[in-house]
Amino acid sequence: MDWLERLGPRIPSLVQFDPMPSVLRYGADSSVSLEFPEGVPVAECGTPPATPLDDLDAAVTRALAEPLEYPPLARCTTPGDRVVLALDEGVPQAGQIAAVVIRVLAASGVQPDGITVLRTARDAHNGFGDPTGWLPEEVHSRITLAAHDPDDRRSIAYLAAFEKGEPILLNRLLTDADVVLPIGCVRHWSTAGYHGVYTPVFPNFSDGGTLLRFRSVETVERPGRAKRQLAEEADQVGWLLGVALAIQVVPGPGGRPLAVLAGEVGAIRRRGEKLYKEAWRFSVPRRASLVVAAIEGGSEQQTWDNMGRALASAAELVVDGGAIALCSEIELAPGPAVAELGSAAGREEAMRDIRRRRPEDAQSAAQLFHALDRAQVYLLSRLEPSLVEDLEIAPISEAEELARLARRHDSCILLSNAPHAVVSTAEDKRSVR
Repeated sequence: MDWLERLGPRIPSLVQFDPMPSVLRYGADSSVSLEFPEGVPVAECGTPPATPLDDLDAAVTRALAEPLEYPPLARCTTPGDRVVLALDEGVPQAGQIAAVVIRVLAASGVQPDGITVLRTARDAHNGFGDPTGWLPEEVHSRITLAAHDPDDRRSIAYLAAFEKGEPILLNRLLTDADVVLPIGCVRHWSTAGYHGVYTPVFPNFSDGGTLLRFRSVETVERPGRAKRQLAEEADQVGWLLGVALAIQVVPGPGGRPLAVLAGEVGAIRRRGEKLYKEAWRFSVPRRASLVVAAIEGGSEQQTWDNMGRALASAAELVVDGGAIALCSEIELAPGPAVAELGSAAGREEAMRDIRRRRPEDAQSAAQLFHALDRAQVYLLSRLEPSLVEDLEIAPISEAEELARLARRHDSCILLSNAPHAVVSTAEDKRSVR
């Protein structure tokens, strides 16, 4: 049964005025309990009104057997096909999903030697999206795991040209494949780094110059026409490459999927947007002096990309001069742009340099920059406190410190699953009118 059919009544935002403890989950299996003085308004949001899939293997198998507006995957391949799974970053339980896709391909006659899982360099470095542990020995030893290097000209091929003449360059594995299966994660259109269903193909596996262009900080600071134009480019590249079937995961709480969609690109785009809206749109009465935001899920979700997305969501909900406390289990060192933001003599000057150079984490740095400009930021993580302090973030080493911080504020929003939640305030809606 589709999770939307199990949805039931929409869970409203909770506003409580009694000094009752609130529990916020973060990381793989951690939580913090917060108590607020009597009379302090507390809004809780960010938990979808449906539970994650309880049998992921069955859900992926079913999606591939009954794709939306497309024949079953088994009827779209032949034994001699070269198939590439183009894996996006941040896909919940990506390795397990890729393993199921491989098993379905193998069952339909595709030889494991002809199957490649293509990951970004960051995912390969961190060990994310590796399906081999989920596969039988006789299969996983024959699968090719490839990491994309945008600066290796030998691995890049010309596909076509845009209308203005700019060349479209892609990883050669994609242009040489008989079948390309993008595996991505549904997100809100304005999410940093998201450019629609074809994101796992383009720009993810394009050349360094293209990636540099797509890392523009403008798409984070003023998402609108510029970001939509990039999404249109991604759609055009997917069409030129001949990718008609795609796989999309609707993210759920705790870094687990709510749904897995497969099918014709337009059909899963429409279905994915609907499911995402039903799961992740929330409303709270007004901004708060403290926003406590959480990043749930295992190590593959504890990234600086998700850190930036969480801070961007929290910054929209905190009053000017307030505080944001981010609960995570992140232990990855920050990238070059975030590090520069902390090491420079002035944030403004550092941000100007980041806008110009566009390092790989430029957009995460911009989200941190704007959060720090609006509020004091606190971080509960597995990072060394000195490293956190260097970023002008106040480290939190234990839950009691967070509890003391909460008791000092006169209003609070608890934001679960902050990288995915799309939260509006009633006061913002009134101002639009």
